[in-house]
Amino acid sequence: MNIKSTTISLSIAAILASPTLVMSQAKPADSAAKPMVIDAAVVDNRYQLYEGTIVAIDKKTRTITFKNKEGESKFVAGPEITNFDQIKKGDQVNVTYELAVAIELIKTKSNGIRSKVETNTVTDSKPNEKPSEVIANKTTIIADIVAVDRNKKLVSVKGPSGKITTVTVKNPALLADVNVGEQVKVIYYDAMAASITTPKK
Repeated sequence: MNIKSTTISLSIAAILASPTLVMSQAKPADSAAKPMVIDAAVVDNRYQLYEGTIVAIDKKTRTITFKNKEGESKFVAGPEITNFDQIKKGDQVNVTYELAVAIELIKTKSNGIRSKVETNTVTDSKPNEKPSEVIANKTTIIADIVAVDRNKKLVSVKGPSGKITTVTVKNPALLADVNVGEQVKVIYYDAMAASITTPKK
């Protein structure tokens, strides 16, 4: 068993225990002050970490064998995987990771406070469904604008850790009324999903 396959098996074992992942960027809740929001930059990347087929199942030891072009790997399904009986030979295994970043310029005066808020959600499979699970995280950071370069369409922001990040504004016309001292909201979404599905015929 190679190291990469072992790592993927551990990832699957750690999060397998829900239906198809649906990732979407949640719209920020409207604040009481109704600040004007300017979309500065959005990045959305999805990565396929593992894709393979179940080639063997030992129900007595609850051992599942996966195979793809890189070789075979195995892991033992623990008691937390309650839908073990739904897993069949020939089922497809997918492990994906998605990262989305949205940066918004909030037209409010800076109060000098930079903040960071993290939330975590876990979605499990329903009874009688094949095992799957989605672990999603959302991090919201309020940062200060420390520099604006209208010629190069750049905005530099400083987060709660003191780190300065420079982003490109998609619509340069929006920079006309953006100034140092105002604040931005940076939202990071990331999720890892593992699922076992019946192959389409």
